[in-house]
Amino acid sequence: MKTEASAQLFTQAKALIPGGVNSPVRACRSVGCDPLFVAKASGCTITDVDGNTFLDFVGSWGPMILGHAHPEVLEAIRRTASDGTSFGAPSPLEVELAAQVCAAMPAIEMVRFVNSGTEATMSAIRLARGYTGRKVVVKFDGCYHGHADSFLVKAGSGVITLGIPGSPGVPDDIVRNTLSIPYNDVAVLEQTLRDPSLDIACVIVEPVAGNMGVVAPQPGFLQTLRELTRELGIVLIFDEVITGFRLALGGAQERFGIIPDLTCLGKIIGGGLPVGAYGGKREIMSLIAPDGPVYQAGTLSGNPLAMAAGLAMLQVVRRPGFYEELEKKSAWFGAELEKIAANSSVPTTLNRVGSMLTCFFAAEPVVDFTSALRADTDRYGRHYRQMLANGIWLAPSQFEAAFVSAAHGRQHLQKALDMTESSFKKLIV
Repeated sequence: MKTEASAQLFTQAKALIPGGVNSPVRACRSVGCDPLFVAKASGCTITDVDGNTFLDFVGSWGPMILGHAHPEVLEAIRRTASDGTSFGAPSPLEVELAAQVCAAMPAIEMVRFVNSGTEATMSAIRLARGYTGRKVVVKFDGCYHGHADSFLVKAGSGVITLGIPGSPGVPDDIVRNTLSIPYNDVAVLEQTLRDPSLDIACVIVEPVAGNMGVVAPQPGFLQTLRELTRELGIVLIFDEVITGFRLALGGAQERFGIIPDLTCLGKIIGGGLPVGAYGGKREIMSLIAPDGPVYQAGTLSGNPLAMAAGLAMLQVVRRPGFYEELEKKSAWFGAELEKIAANSSVPTTLNRVGSMLTCFFAAEPVVDFTSALRADTDRYGRHYRQMLANGIWLAPSQFEAAFVSAAHGRQHLQKALDMTESSFKKLIV
């Protein structure tokens, strides 16, 4: 595998961009190699600047549910771009996508578009504080909700990948107003929420954790969370930036039958372009300016290109049988991976929910942040490099999800299985 062009670009980038990357995990430090620079992508493949082509299981970290460069999405972007790329004013596409989102997501009566998942989550907690008049945000260890100050306490994604406990630059008074508790621990959840000394405005949760690796909610966890927050007048926020339109048309809230007060979205609703959104009950959302006093704004919010791409993406996933087919092949792929693991002496635990999955190099079940941290990251690094050398592009972190897309055919998944089996044999040494 040639890497000369990528190496040259990385050298240039490190002199101009912190770490040579614009998002930390991309630096590939935790997997013991330098990043490859991507030139193009199509379907379920990605090609680097040296001409190496890989089967892609990162999918731009989740939004590429149809695969890369889907013709209907590209056509929507081209058609819209010919009329202008940004207006700083309302456009019909915003209304159309808002209608689609509200129709699909059970909890959303009104929605506000922003430019990223981080914008969505930080805006949602501001709104929850404004609605309740309370201060404290409760999150869960290992869940990642973007890089806003309130969310960097015991966060997942790049924070855990790089071994950063929090972040300098986050004021102590913000940390004091953020409580992080164990994911899937109902006893601690109830003790925390019922504590009369706490001034809890909201609880924010990934209904399926995707940023400490994929961790499913234990039976009853989300139900208890919904019952407690409703009883205690606490706003429940589902961060469905990853799971929204990924696990079902109505996201995790449809899959698990839980209706939160607010929902944060991103990724798929932008069709691969930068986007975020937050929405929920009309009585809460009506507090956002200009209707109410909770301020949030964005010059590029509702960008026409992102709206058009998102509409095209949603048009495809709404077609009959789309999610059933995606679930079927993801389940087959996960089952075959489990067979490979079972026939190997390499300690592994496979977690899968829908088309999201993580193979943890851990002997025991991974059900929370503590058990995720027991995974063998050195072994994952070796596995990552071996898979890359054999044409398989995985997330450069043990603590991220792999994604199956509609573009992955049985032959692509079989190749990934064959390469996994080969890699596992080498990991025994």
